[in-house]
Amino acid sequence: MTSLPQHPSEGSERLRPTVAVARAARVLAAAGIDAPRVEAELLAVHVLGVPRGRLALADGLTPDQLDRYDALVARRADREPLQHLTGSAAFRHLELAVGPGVFVPRPETELLAGWGVDQARAGSPLVVDLCSGSGAIALAVAQEAPAAQVVAVERSPAALAWLRRNAADRAAAGDRPVEVVAADVTDPGLLSDLEGRVDVLLCNPPYVPRAVEVPPEVAAHDPDEAVFGGADGLDVIRPVLARAARLLRPGGVLGVEHDDTHGAAVPALLVADGRYEAVEEHRDLAGRPRFATARRR
Repeated sequence: MTSLPQHPSEGSERLRPTVAVARAARVLAAAGIDAPRVEAELLAVHVLGVPRGRLALADGLTPDQLDRYDALVARRADREPLQHLTGSAAFRHLELAVGPGVFVPRPETELLAGWGVDQARAGSPLVVDLCSGSGAIALAVAQEAPAAQVVAVERSPAALAWLRRNAADRAAAGDRPVEVVAADVTDPGLLSDLEGRVDVLLCNPPYVPRAVEVPPEVAAHDPDEAVFGGADGLDVIRPVLARAARLLRPGGVLGVEHDDTHGAAVPALLVADGRYEAVEEHRDLAGRPRFATARRR
């Protein structure tokens, strides 16, 4: 367990947030956290219950709050995910509940979700999100393309609990409800009642090749089955592409996220299938291959 520097007893006095954050940022930087100041601030606003933009104006941390803050900083320095510590993950315009048992959505996936939203804004489409996890993609589409009917598919019981919680929270907030289906996306009979009817199919599957070394936050805290996709990372993508071709209507579109080493492999699989056209590779903001799209012939 990483130890924080001991702070003097403040009695009933409060410690200014800027002082606590500066000290915490040094601890996180020493632990190898990429954005230590940002994460120190996010943990501080979580403890204080204030917006980040108001942190400098917030009342100081009480001794009890400081103890809680120091404990969270120590856990983050031991590489527990920030989102597990705060209980939420930002994704596009959403704040999603996350924790042990569910994959924490990444900013890169917002690009695939945004593409899906754009596709879903015409008419009243049927949208399917496979490997839904926390529901990030499905719930973003439901919020930003409210005319869409959205189905979210997940097999993990632990992830399903988070998905259902987030879906209920967003429906209570006024977003169009999302239908949650417990199923394995590699099942050849998946969503058989929707064959030939789906307008937009999106998927952020497990795709990391097994031999790849991942950060401690991923290795120790993200579910293994949500991260790794077999020896070459394509064990889930292959059956998803095959099943998607049966679920999509003619002219329906597919978007699937993949590893940055799959920039040629996934488009090649789509072309080789023979049922897709307009195959296109998309890069993330760092210029790395990130997701592929195609249209059903």
